[in-house]
Amino acid sequence: MAKQPHLLVESGDVHDVALLPGDPGRVDRIAAQCEDTETVARNREYEVVNAVYDEQPVTICSTGIGAPSAAIAIEELSKVGVESFLRVGTTGAVQEGIEIGDMVIATGAAKDEGTTARYEAKSVPAVAGFSIVRALVDAAKARGDAVHVGPIATDDAFYAETAGVVEDWEGAGLLCVEMEAAAIFALARRKGLRAGAICTVDGNLVEGTQKGETDDEELPAKARDNVERAISIALNAALEL
Repeated sequence: MAKQPHLLVESGDVHDVALLPGDPGRVDRIAAQCEDTETVARNREYEVVNAVYDEQPVTICSTGIGAPSAAIAIEELSKVGVESFLRVGTTGAVQEGIEIGDMVIATGAAKDEGTTARYEAKSVPAVAGFSIVRALVDAAKARGDAVHVGPIATDDAFYAETAGVVEDWEGAGLLCVEMEAAAIFALARRKGLRAGAICTVDGNLVEGTQKGETDDEELPAKARDNVERAISIALNAALEL
């Protein structure tokens, strides 16, 4: 298999389990919890690092912001041998009582983005792989960490999430909204592969808080701290895969 044009990786460069943060900077935070780290490639929004966690080889690959760039990552990683994808990201809650710093494990994602429409009908569900959901839940329970588990929304337009749109998500019982999971879930399913997601809450759109509004950092302090917990849960889930 030739070198992939965006991730700049080829067969043999990556492992069969990949953790997928959106932010390239978060690749380093995940790698810091691992050993034997090796940078494989850097290009555009993509940084690819191989590492070992508790004797389990893993690949860490940033996807950038949004479903289009996440879909490119899934397409190219799947061509060079990745079989299981774990998104480790941040999210905005759309239910009252879900607090900044809480963690959400997604069982599926509403396809309120445009990328998956080029692959399949909107009525085809974007669901997480059961084995990955179970592994994430088991890993959280083993650590004693409370998590919310349920369906979420994936949206393209961060600055166009109107009150009406948020009310629709809230009314549908969706837990939160982010920008990549639906594409990751849908493409993995279409390829006969597995995908899941754990996200740390960085704001609550129903309660009127968004990331970047509480201090000078992108994420509130509690969310920054609990991202480390979500990373640990994802890495321990990878051991079961």
